[in-house]
Amino acid sequence: MKLQRKNRLRATALGALAVSGALVLTACGSDNNSGGDTGGTGGQTKAASNVKCDGAKGQLRASGSSAQKNAMDLWVKEYMAACSGVEINYNSSSSGEGIVAFNQGTVGFAGSDSALKPEEVADSKKICKTGQGINLPMVGGPIAIGFHLDGVDSLTLDAPTLAKIFDTKIKKWNDEAIAKLNPGAKLPDKAIQPFHRSEDSGTTQNLGKYLGAAAPSDWKYEAEKKWPAPGGQGATNSSGVATQVKQVDGSIGYFELSYAASQKITTVDINTGGAAPVKASSENASKAIAAAKVKGTGKDLALDLDYTTKAEGAYPLVLVTYEVVCDTGNKADTLGTVKSFLTYTASADGQKLLTEAGYAPIPEAINAKVRETVSGLS
Repeated sequence: MKLQRKNRLRATALGALAVSGALVLTACGSDNNSGGDTGGTGGQTKAASNVKCDGAKGQLRASGSSAQKNAMDLWVKEYMAACSGVEINYNSSSSGEGIVAFNQGTVGFAGSDSALKPEEVADSKKICKTGQGINLPMVGGPIAIGFHLDGVDSLTLDAPTLAKIFDTKIKKWNDEAIAKLNPGAKLPDKAIQPFHRSEDSGTTQNLGKYLGAAAPSDWKYEAEKKWPAPGGQGATNSSGVATQVKQVDGSIGYFELSYAASQKITTVDINTGGAAPVKASSENASKAIAAAKVKGTGKDLALDLDYTTKAEGAYPLVLVTYEVVCDTGNKADTLGTVKSFLTYTASADGQKLLTEAGYAPIPEAINAKVRETVSGLS
């Protein structure tokens, strides 16, 4: 009995040493990131291997666009795995709320699906004591039009028809305009239930820019973050709109492709007037974003997107999410972390994760300018 008890004690001690050794190896992971890709939960991944943690410390708070939430979740996970002791908290609220928080000085950076307005830049100068807020394009992607219509698993729409649907001018799924775009489809005599964002949203504003540019005769509203049209039903954040579309037969709504993918929502193909309708995909969105021009001045890198493109395979309903930072006058206690984190998100590794999450990487020519600007933040 004494011998058995002694062997059990020895086995327990060896087990404890093994666990301790595993913990030590995990803790050292940020110093040795050459290991293989773990593919997700826990451990280091290849994408995190080139993170430069120089100057990063403590906690960094950020907030804004829910459109980039899924991308930000991936980035934060990879970054924090590589940079021990650094904590990034991104509050996925809305673009409008993110800019308000930034201009109140409560976050180190904000995410916004629309570039800062002149009055927002003016407000930012109160926080950026020696400079102003600038736009850094970081996340691209298609705004998917998701629908739920029992018995219909494929649908093509064009900008004028979408405008009339979201303006509640087209009220039934078997409307002649929809039927003409979908010959052979068995469209039911069912009411259309359009869903939109209930809070200020850059995704809403980008949808408005697309409809205003591609269907000017049918969409008379200014492209604003607040939903402008009468009728329809509101839901909070992109996730809320996606959830409603998933649950309600006869519904249609707009949200980033990652939400459609995660909830298995069927998306609309868009007839641009080109050779064939275009599917919402990262690749097709990248084709549209690649034609964007920088319209910002100085260090500001706001982009001018072409919502009326008819280029083959280019999905025109896209958005670019910006990270909003001070060009100079950033808070000293978070500046190092802001620069380190945004350098990673704009890196080849960081951008590679976007495609895997249903987003579209920012073209490298623009990304190079982003990295250069981030390195000069002060």
